[in-house]
Amino acid sequence: MSETEQRPVLVVDFGAQYAQLIARRVREASVYSEIVPHTITAAEVAEKNPIGIVLSGGPSSVYEPGAPRLDEGILELGVPTLGICYGFQVMATQLGGEVAHTGAREYGATDVVVAGNGGVLLEGQPQNQTTWMSHGDSVSKAPEGFSVLASSVSTPVAAFANDERKLYGVQWHPEVKHSEFGQRVLENFLHKAAGIAADWNAGNVIAEQVARIRAQIGTGKVICGLSGGVDSAVAAALVHEAVGDQLTCVFVDHGLLRQDERRQVEEDYVKATGVRLITIDAEKQFLDALAGVSDPEQKRKIIGREFIRTFEAAQKQLIEEAANEGDPVRFLVQGTLYPDVVESGGGSGTANIKSHHNVGGLPDDLDFELVEPLRALFKDEVREIGRQLGLPEVIVGRQPFPGPGLGIRIVGEVTKDRLELLRQADAIARAELTLAGLDNEIWQCPVVLLADVRSVGVQGDGRTYGHPIVLRPVSSEDAMTADWTRLPYDVLAKISNRITNEVKDVNRVVLDVTSKPPGTIEWE
Repeated sequence: MSETEQRPVLVVDFGAQYAQLIARRVREASVYSEIVPHTITAAEVAEKNPIGIVLSGGPSSVYEPGAPRLDEGILELGVPTLGICYGFQVMATQLGGEVAHTGAREYGATDVVVAGNGGVLLEGQPQNQTTWMSHGDSVSKAPEGFSVLASSVSTPVAAFANDERKLYGVQWHPEVKHSEFGQRVLENFLHKAAGIAADWNAGNVIAEQVARIRAQIGTGKVICGLSGGVDSAVAAALVHEAVGDQLTCVFVDHGLLRQDERRQVEEDYVKATGVRLITIDAEKQFLDALAGVSDPEQKRKIIGREFIRTFEAAQKQLIEEAANEGDPVRFLVQGTLYPDVVESGGGSGTANIKSHHNVGGLPDDLDFELVEPLRALFKDEVREIGRQLGLPEVIVGRQPFPGPGLGIRIVGEVTKDRLELLRQADAIARAELTLAGLDNEIWQCPVVLLADVRSVGVQGDGRTYGHPIVLRPVSSEDAMTADWTRLPYDVLAKISNRITNEVKDVNRVVLDVTSKPPGTIEWE
């Protein structure tokens, strides 16, 4: 049985980052999901007692030596199963169908034609629809007992079904928004084919996590590092809900904060939650450790290391204060989210894109047991949980801000002067976006200082040799993919004029119009 009382839909990960997106879409259909590796056995699946299974896509070809396989016993468990892309081909191959390398690749928007009424999987959808495909192999023959539900010009079997065995599959990616009826496909599978009720919500998450936190911590003492961002705020609120005064929040003023963040944490958050808060002044410690360092990965790891060292110092202080109370401080709360885990190489078969200070940036000699109540959640889910816990909108509605702070928004060495310059530019950009009523239209707007770049400018009738500031406004649903936000030109002009007029040593403001991929949201 799964750790949670809620029976899960298992998303079997064949090595694609889209596995996390599939899990998110399942949850959007109000059904609880968990991700498991493709190496999971039928016995392990049975132990989790799932109410459904989704087989993800992946980069391999099913007929290549060493290609990921599925324990064939899983398809014999009688659990409703949906195969997507590579998972569709794995299902076809292992059930006696045929997959061929036809030489006709389909990448991106692809038109498919639904056969008949589309069966339960494609019910209620138009006969001609646009889907999003990414494959070079195709199912050329459906397994015996399966009916073909859809086809494209190059793919004769683009979807199939066996209603008796409750086995289904599609060649396209219904989890991406580019598949215009993709969510309908998933909901038809979940609610109609598998008969799963739409009864999972933020309240379930809170109850489950509170129980897990209590079981993990017991009567022990726990520290939570507050950054002022959404993730740490909600993680702390969850732990406080579970263990109350056993929690002490630690706010580290490392000098990498944006303008007014210390005040917001010390006043707004404490007022909303009533938690105990200790503030540590550690600017010199962090800047000394970062001196002379320009490599972004090294910066992230240094910041992660110094965070832990700071918490260890706080731990000693708390232990001394609680010397007569019994339990030591052994636990550290972190606001790790699913995208953090994925980008740090935590997904099955995924690449390590960058270390997150609260995932891959932790030192090997960590002296805490981590408590990560948000590790399986996406940002929108975290915000909703925060609202359910009573946190004010000014906190849960904040744009995402990286744990390493402005330290990874300076391309080059981090110094006190450079931080102050960037802090001023960031405050101007945020103020103008708020004034223009654009806060809810963008996911995030990193402001980046290219500290190692200078360009010639003219200011006050004189020649200047200043730094450029980069504006990086992006739109996203979960930070897995993103596009640049088309901000009004007059807003961009006002931000640029104010920054170049008010921030010393900046004579140029540029706009980053790169999507993710190929770029990441943050520059470092």
